[in-house]
Amino acid sequence: RVAVISYSNFGSNPGELPDKARRATELAKARYPELLLDGEMQANTALNHELLQEQYPFSPLAAHGGANTLIFPNVISGNIAYKVLQEIGGAEVIGPVLMGMRKPVHILQLGASVREIVNMTAIAVVDAQQPGNKGL
Repeated sequence: RVAVISYSNFGSNPGELPDKARRATELAKARYPELLLDGEMQANTALNHELLQEQYPFSPLAAHGGANTLIFPNVISGNIAYKVLQEIGGAEVIGPVLMGMRKPVHILQLGASVREIVNMTAIAVVDAQQPGNKGL
């Protein structure tokens, strides 16, 4: 259940960022039609199932409890959000996860815990097993 995040909800605010988020959503839906994905939408809309059902019942996420995965428009906003969640929300954070690399390579934050290292290693192992991946 993936939401592409913006400061706009389904075209409510014009701008370059919402346009890019909308286009990314369209491309992802065309390439991966089996994926439960929608956007562009604000983070609170994506995470608040009742709000999503009430205001945007047309979204496929509305029928499935909202999003559990958020795609941010850039590394800056994604990093800020996950660090805030990690510190005040008590969330277990896995990432950042690099995508689009030719090999299954990821990075660890300075001071990563053993658990963070194990989690990132597991992601790299899964990546290495994907068809078409050139392995390590």
